[in-house]
Amino acid sequence: MKINLTKQSGIYTLTSEQILPISLEKAWNFFTLPTNLDKITPKEMDFRITNNPPNKTYKGQIITYKIGILPFIKSNWITEITHLEDHQFFVDEQRFGPYAMWHHEHHFEEAADGKVKMTDIVNFKMPFGILGDFFAGKFVRDKVKFIFESRYTILEKHFTS
Repeated sequence: MKINLTKQSGIYTLTSEQILPISLEKAWNFFTLPTNLDKITPKEMDFRITNNPPNKTYKGQIITYKIGILPFIKSNWITEITHLEDHQFFVDEQRFGPYAMWHHEHHFEEAADGKVKMTDIVNFKMPFGILGDFFAGKFVRDKVKFIFESRYTILEKHFTS
C-alpha cells in the first residue's frame, strides 16, 4: 500500500494507491455503485447513506450520509459527483458537512496481468481555520489516514476471497 499525507497552505492532501486483482470493468462497476461505500468504510465510522441513490454514479449526483465523527457525535455529510470520465475517474466534493473543504478524486487504470490500479487523491481543509487545525488537525488527519488504511485491507479481503 502506498499512502502519503501532506499539508500545504492549510490544505491536507492524502494520496493512496492500490493494485486490485480485478479488471478495470469490475472495479469501475464496484466503485460507481454508491451503496458499496458502506462496505468499504470502517465500521467504527458508523457510516450510512441516508438518501436512496440509484445504482450508478453520474455527474451531478447528490449523496447524503450520516457519519460518526467522534464517539456519540454524528454529522450529516452531503457530497456531489462533480466530474466523471467513464472507466477513468470520478470526483466527489462536499457540499455540506464536517470539513471546510473536501475534494476526492477516484482514478482507475489498467495494470499488468488484468489487474487495476486505483488511486485516490483527497484534498481537505479543517473547519474554523487555524483554530480547527490546531485543536483537531492531527485527530482528523489520523482519522482520514485510518479510513484509507482500513479501506485497503477491506478491499484486499473482498477481492481475494
